[in-house]
Amino acid sequence: MDVLQALGAKVSEARTGRGWTLRELAERSGVSVRFLVQLEAGRGNISIKRLSDLADAFGVTASDLLRQDRAVPPRVVALLGLRGAGKTTIGKQLARRLRLRFVELDRRIEKAADMSLAELFSLYGEERYRRLERETLGRLLAENASIVLATGGGIVASPDTYALLKSRATTIWLRAAAEDHWNRVVRQGDRRPMADHPQAMADLRALLAAREPLYAGADHTVNTSGRTVDDIVDELLQISS
Repeated sequence: MDVLQALGAKVSEARTGRGWTLRELAERSGVSVRFLVQLEAGRGNISIKRLSDLADAFGVTASDLLRQDRAVPPRVVALLGLRGAGKTTIGKQLARRLRLRFVELDRRIEKAADMSLAELFSLYGEERYRRLERETLGRLLAENASIVLATGGGIVASPDTYALLKSRATTIWLRAAAEDHWNRVVRQGDRRPMADHPQAMADLRALLAAREPLYAGADHTVNTSGRTVDDIVDELLQISS
């Protein structure tokens, strides 16, 4: 890991370990949110003055932030995609093959909120969910555990959260056609989209089209349409090995 990547990872770990958002760190340090996003992604060519300001915000020295630990960083493989992408089914099998723990971020969010996602959205709306998503991801990554992570379908629409994920994980988009997403959800026994919303397929196509450029920003893309789970996992093993 080069010095900028190591510094970005250390800043991200220090920030999330304190439960701070990027905006909170920006306010404490005087360093812009835009630059912090670049820094945590390993692309911020930081000046001595900015480095000193960040160190002061964390209550450490600049040398503490620059020191590269010799410990092997945790291995985090994060699966992306809309509902029906196969993140849970594929993720569990991949985790078994890699001998890693499998984690669903949404389940962690439900535990943090002490309610189901449906209740969370109904009572507090998407803004509260996105805030919990960012905080929960930060706490999870601060555990420094090697895991296979299934993310929520909309994580790519939250720039700060997505940047944090990409800075600490190998991100893989499980790409599928809208029809595949639909059919997989129905096979799981959930027929509510058809019953409650006749335009659900059209909305699904539009959502997928809108998010495809964001998903495409992942480290890797694996097409899943017309393939078996074993075949997909074999490809993921090659990518993540």
